[in-house]
Amino acid sequence: MSDQILSLDGVRSLDEGVFTFPERISYLKKYGTHSQSFSTLQPEMQYFDVPGVGYLAYMRKWGGTFVLSDPVTAPEHFEVILEQFHQRFPSACYIQVSKRVVDYLYRRFGLFGTQFGSESRINLKNWSLSGKKKQILRTALNQAEKNGITVKERFSDDHTREISDAWIRTRKCKSKEIRFLIRPMEMEYRENERHFYAYQDGKAVGFIYFDPIYRNNEIISYVPNISRANADFRQGIFYTLMAHAMDVFKAEGVPYLDLGLIPLSLDPATEHQESRLLKRIMHGLYEKGNFLYNFKGLEFTKSRFRGENFKTYCCHRRSLPALEFLAMFKLTRLL
Repeated sequence: MSDQILSLDGVRSLDEGVFTFPERISYLKKYGTHSQSFSTLQPEMQYFDVPGVGYLAYMRKWGGTFVLSDPVTAPEHFEVILEQFHQRFPSACYIQVSKRVVDYLYRRFGLFGTQFGSESRINLKNWSLSGKKKQILRTALNQAEKNGITVKERFSDDHTREISDAWIRTRKCKSKEIRFLIRPMEMEYRENERHFYAYQDGKAVGFIYFDPIYRNNEIISYVPNISRANADFRQGIFYTLMAHAMDVFKAEGVPYLDLGLIPLSLDPATEHQESRLLKRIMHGLYEKGNFLYNFKGLEFTKSRFRGENFKTYCCHRRSLPALEFLAMFKLTRLL
């Protein structure tokens, strides 16, 4: 057992939600390196706090406990929080977590750690639109220019709900906004959000909200958490908004741009700690489940930016956590 586990004997008092809001923000800005760290502040989240260490965010719905992202703490302190949290919630599911979390939960408690999808990160220092593999991006930007599309950064609401409602009606999950894995548009805490709008003839026709990713009180990346476009502009608006924002971030000296979750974008190989049955089902859902969500379309869109991909996982107690995953789909409003 590691020294970090033994050090838990010194953590005598552990109450849920003990941090003040400013304290929680201070941990976010110091340790919020995960693409979902900012989203841990969305409404209805609960918190498992370890004073002097950090916090873990989770939601309890339909009999399930669902952890979102890695703990917001220094990586060497992951075990401190995970050990205590598992003792209180041994049946919890961990969604969109890193291999470091997987390795510990598998080694210490025997939890499965199955790939849930992929994420992608772009090094902005090396970013450009050149190269054969980015032709689709250049084509989209050229089409947007011909259609008189311009992009501006602004924080005030500009037909946001109107655009969003129209966009949702074109989706697989009509009249539903995905939640939990995608934080809501309206959040009480909005510090360092960035909003970019696309305009045609002076009217907003699309937008992207970017959330900050922190390390040691500096913004090291942004992630496009919410994007919407007028139904008449299904092609090109996202690419145009992204390219403009990336140029702005690069000029500001921001090192990276994260693309966030690419759900069910899976490695065909199975790792030793993965549930073979669950992974086989997720492969099938990717192939046959586009009526639920446009898995393939999202993967194609994000792949055009040629970022560096890495795996993201879910951790679960049973080989086939059917009830937990049904509850998670309800939680995210896919069902």
